[in-house]
Amino acid sequence: MSGRDPDRRKALLDAADRVILREGPEASMAAIAAEAGITKPILYRHFGDKSGLYEALADRHVRTVIAQLRPGFAGAVSDRPPGFAEAASDLRGRARTTITVYLDLISANRNLYRFLFHRASAEDTRMRSHMTALVRSLGEELGGVLAAGRVVPEPVRAQVLGHAFVGMVQTTGDWWLEHPEVDRAEVVEGLVDVIVAAVSHRSGRASHAAGRS
Repeated sequence: MSGRDPDRRKALLDAADRVILREGPEASMAAIAAEAGITKPILYRHFGDKSGLYEALADRHVRTVIAQLRPGFAGAVSDRPPGFAEAASDLRGRARTTITVYLDLISANRNLYRFLFHRASAEDTRMRSHMTALVRSLGEELGGVLAAGRVVPEPVRAQVLGHAFVGMVQTTGDWWLEHPEVDRAEVVEGLVDVIVAAVSHRSGRASHAAGRS
């Protein structure tokens, strides 16, 4: 089927990107089809239906964001100093770098971000489930990294914090896009403070208990 042609699909997604970047989250399917030089039914046919088009855009952009965040995740467990204070400092630096990358990405692509997380997710339940699954997978991955590096030794707590951190950063980033007057560095440091405090609270108690035993 011609609709499965990867080069054609890429060209259609490129057209969708141009329209969304130009017109924002209210970009219409008719405008995307016109940009591609086809009709709406033909546009949908290449992706199965409108949900398929939304999901293809999400995979293209959200997975790209996740791929750019992974180096910060990996760095959280590599070459970590042995001492508790040094480890906390390392965690702060890694969290700061990762959050900054995320905020820069959504700020530079705010129309695409709003289209995917607000417009498409609000009007299409399949798309909402798809986006939820992508965000959840990122929380699970971060939880696994926290446990594997013994940043948070307890696996269940590592998963709780992994999901909590991802949700917190996403929600705060969403708010920040609506408040451009707020300095990005202030947002980053506030998020980093919460992450370090959450990790250090249990780790500090465990370190203190081990020293008394």
